Amino acid sequence: MIVWSLLKRNLKVFFRDKSSVFFSLLAVFIIIGLYVLFLRDTIMTGFEGMGDDAVHMLDNWIMAGMLAVTAITTTMGAFGIMVEDRAKNIMRDFTTAPIRRTSLVLGYVTSAFVVGMIMSLAALVLAEIYVVAYGGSLLTLFELVQVILIMLLSVFASSAMVFFLISFFKSVNAFATASTVLGTMIGFVTGIYIPIGNLPSAVQFIIKIFPVSHAGVLFRQVMMARPIEAAFAGAPAGMVEEFEQEMGVSFNFGGESLGPWGSVAILAATAVIFFALATWNMSRKNR
Repeated sequence: MIVWSLLKRNLKVFFRDKSSVFFSLLAVFIIIGLYVLFLRDTIMTGFEGMGDDAVHMLDNWIMAGMLAVTAITTTMGAFGIMVEDRAKNIMRDFTTAPIRRTSLVLGYVTSAFVVGMIMSLAALVLAEIYVVAYGGSLLTLFELVQVILIMLLSVFASSAMVFFLISFFKSVNAFATASTVLGTMIGFVTGIYIPIGNLPSAVQFIIKIFPVSHAGVLFRQVMMARPIEAAFAGAPAGMVEEFEQEMGVSFNFGGESLGPWGSVAILAATAVIFFALATWNMSRKNR
């Protein structure tokens, strides 16, 4: 009951602040803007002759990456409530009330997860509108269910990572700086602006070990499956596999391709490890 009350309170605080809502989705607008204005034509030069199939394939590629990024930027914005409450000593007021600290923390974490899911679903709607507007097709019901399941895991893992990060912040200014840096860098470290195959090996390795990138891989595998099949109809399997590794549809480690369940395991492990680290760090500071 206490967690539910805290969840409602935190959601009201977040969505009442229109600037927080806008800036948490700013990465979405930036990615779409950069893709439409610059990246689309640049990347398309490598797929001349494939026609509309290549366009639909690349549109889904960028939108899949956008969904992976949205999970972490929106949960970061939601956790801003926790940092602000701590800076204003509101959390201290909560602890003087008959509220267990675990319930208090769970209220913040749950609200961040719910915000992340709501905003990610909004980003998915925008992505589908964009794809259809440029001649692509909507996700099938089965694909939509798969995307939402991936989204749940992606937001869960992102919430854990951000929770650990904000466990170090007591200042709103420090949090704002970290949010700016994260929002700026996240698109690059997840490999959504430039195909991973065009990057140096060291950079590719960094992207491959970054958990959010694995959410992008899972989204791409679902959203790009039909467009890839259409664009590479009749092409050798080796050519398709090479393309998928070039575009980050699958990751290769030591000459072996990591399957979808490998990416799922990485995201699940990330969630467990970072939630444990964040809980330990916060309990250590409260001793």
